[in-house]
Amino acid sequence: MQTVTCSDVTLKTALSLSFKEKIEIAKLLDRLGISAIELPVFSGEKRDALLIKSIAAGVKGSVLCVSCPLEEAGIEAAWAALQDAGKARLQLVVPTSTVQMEYLCHKKPPVVLDMIGKLVKKAKSLCPDVEFVAQDASRSEPEFLETAIRTAIDAGATLVTVSDDAGIMTAEEFGAFIGALQKGVPALREIRFGMQCNDGFSMANACAVAAIGAGVSEIKTTVSGAEAADLDTISQYFRTRGMDLGIQSSMQFTVLQRAVKQIRWILHTERSKTSAFENIGSGETAAFELSEHDSITQVVEAVKALGYDLSDEDNTSVYREFRRISVKKTVTAKDLEVIVASTAMQVPPAYVLQSYVINSGNVIRATAHITLQKDGESLSGLCTGDGPIDAAFLAVESIVGHHYELDDFQIQAVTEGKEAMGSALVRLRADGKLYSGNGISTDIIGASIRAYLNALNKIVYEEG
Repeated sequence: MQTVTCSDVTLKTALSLSFKEKIEIAKLLDRLGISAIELPVFSGEKRDALLIKSIAAGVKGSVLCVSCPLEEAGIEAAWAALQDAGKARLQLVVPTSTVQMEYLCHKKPPVVLDMIGKLVKKAKSLCPDVEFVAQDASRSEPEFLETAIRTAIDAGATLVTVSDDAGIMTAEEFGAFIGALQKGVPALREIRFGMQCNDGFSMANACAVAAIGAGVSEIKTTVSGAEAADLDTISQYFRTRGMDLGIQSSMQFTVLQRAVKQIRWILHTERSKTSAFENIGSGETAAFELSEHDSITQVVEAVKALGYDLSDEDNTSVYREFRRISVKKTVTAKDLEVIVASTAMQVPPAYVLQSYVINSGNVIRATAHITLQKDGESLSGLCTGDGPIDAAFLAVESIVGHHYELDDFQIQAVTEGKEAMGSALVRLRADGKLYSGNGISTDIIGASIRAYLNALNKIVYEEG
């Protein structure tokens, strides 16, 4: 029985998603039993490092694969962010066609070969699982491509992937292409051999099937897009023809349809395409429950899964409040969000709310006039927005003179009746780090402004 694995590139190409959405998709792919989850080229920024670490905390079974910059320092930085993952893979994507070597790498073939050897060796010294991807392999000179593959294998690559980025090969041609490479580089039969085909001409799925028949053991898939074979289609192929063709996979077919449907909803819903202040949803949060029997280690891991990187002192404060609440009830992800917002990083307020006036209606554009006090001085801001809360947040921004990414916004009632108290939770992101604020008021707009200021004051305090 031939084992074929799927390495999913959905998150590698879905760049417009929010931090939270990327983590949720990674968890769904992990639950589905995907062999590897691929992330984009590591930029070296704190935001990328935090995303990798947050996804690593939530992914249990899948390999987390990070594409590295084509330089040794970039490989070291990518590994520093990835090294705590349960299963880690460093990936090096190198152009091998003449056109792409000239225009993407600005290097001649001999220099590219030398680079492949050095970079793969560097990655291997840090991580035991290293993938070499021959970009635009289908348009490469056969002799050079084989030499590049041998160079990568000799340097320690454990997985070699060839890519038809142009998507121009037919299934028959791709199968023959794989067979010729295995004949020219016998070492490919001794390691994992992968493929990727662009679906621009709707041939990726057929090429993947042909490649499997020719001996490939790993294929690139995606839930949505033209960058690779379709995960749903390929998984159904495994499910219906796998036994007949002697193919087995680690995917959990029983949860396939639901997981793919959820991922597609996240990818295509309008909230993934709107601006930061329009991205105000229902407050969906990672699903988990904690009880009084859970240790501080488990609580800290849950906090990290929510995207927070707290100090030891703040983690202790969160756990202390968690213990108080968990005696009375099961603590959900939403409960833990509120605990973090109300107990972690409590700081002296730099900005204090003095007053706010909101004008809104179905025939006028919402307007907010906010007055804050800082160091004894009154500062005012006037802005319009798509709604009263959007206008209020923008007015605060105009006073502060800085835009922070709104990662999440939640509102809920904490008491009952006409005079119910409303609780608002705001999560802002600055330099890749999350800061949460909580506000309570009988006026939900007032609660939202106070929550925003609570998070903002934490940012200002840490920035000095």
